[in-house]
Amino acid sequence: MIAAADVSIHELIEIGFHERASDIFLKAGSVPMMRQHSVMRPVPGEWPVIDADAAKKIICGLCNERQLRKFEDTMEMDIAFAVKDLCRVRANLHMQKGTHGIVCRIIPLTILSIDDLGLHPTLKKFSDERLGLILFTGPTGSGKTTSLAAVLDRINIDRSCHIVTIEDPLEFVHRDKKSYVTQREVGIDTEDFLPAMRAVLREAPDVILVGEMRDTTTFTTALQAGETGHLVFSTVHTASAYETMDRVINMFPPHEKDHLCMRLANSLRAIVSQKLVPRADGNGRVCAMEILVCTPTVSKKIEDGLFSDLYELMNEGDFWGMQTMNQSLLKFVRAGLITEEVAMKYAGIGSELKQMLRR
Repeated sequence: MIAAADVSIHELIEIGFHERASDIFLKAGSVPMMRQHSVMRPVPGEWPVIDADAAKKIICGLCNERQLRKFEDTMEMDIAFAVKDLCRVRANLHMQKGTHGIVCRIIPLTILSIDDLGLHPTLKKFSDERLGLILFTGPTGSGKTTSLAAVLDRINIDRSCHIVTIEDPLEFVHRDKKSYVTQREVGIDTEDFLPAMRAVLREAPDVILVGEMRDTTTFTTALQAGETGHLVFSTVHTASAYETMDRVINMFPPHEKDHLCMRLANSLRAIVSQKLVPRADGNGRVCAMEILVCTPTVSKKIEDGLFSDLYELMNEGDFWGMQTMNQSLLKFVRAGLITEEVAMKYAGIGSELKQMLRR
């Protein structure tokens, strides 16, 4: 067994990559851990319990001087880096119980296609849009970034346009294909999302990716970009299309609600809410998706603020490429990809899915 001070985070990530783990965890008082197919388990190998000094050395060794000063001031920070020719890593550095900790998300260098990922074919239509706002939602670790990367890569292959991404930190790296791609990382290429969003409209973009909608100003700027001839993608941490609409509206003062509903009705093109669900064979996960496509009927409901009607429209919107989370889960159960018990754990409306499974 090697000494704690000699543990290499890069070696842990290499092992995690080959084990198809999604995350590597390291903190003082524990052996290195990984998340593999939604399950936490020790990283394979003879690893020691990491002490406080070793954790500090390992984690601070990843930072340059500027990042180290920021981490010491804020006690938490996101960074990104590459490990050889294997993968990129999005890492969150933090303090816990007065000692250092890190969680590393493993990001493949190869961007898989929508088909390779087994995503719903409706996502292919997003690359044909020329303007408007498309939101991907779901909890942390639900695969939003991977799905967005697949959609952007399809645009990059099919269209001759300028794609600009604003991310914190930079995750998937897009090489120029048919499109010209500019990727800006918060803290390195720009101070924050807000100044980057203000500047992006002067950078002649056709497609804009905003890593996360963090505040009303960023959302308003993104919405404005979608209204003025740009296609804008972003993410929101919500669990369903209905919750996303509620979340967005409640970000703003009540007196702005009617005007915002009208703007969303004109600019919103789709909301995709997703969850990664363990496969029945234990070999990976499938991506269950709730998809709301803004048909004229959906846009009218949004304009009128009738968000509670959206679920039924999704339920009946298969022709338009829509589906509810329960419908997605039911398809996977019928295909034998997931079990009924697991499907119930991820259900949108548990009682409804239970009836659907009985039928």
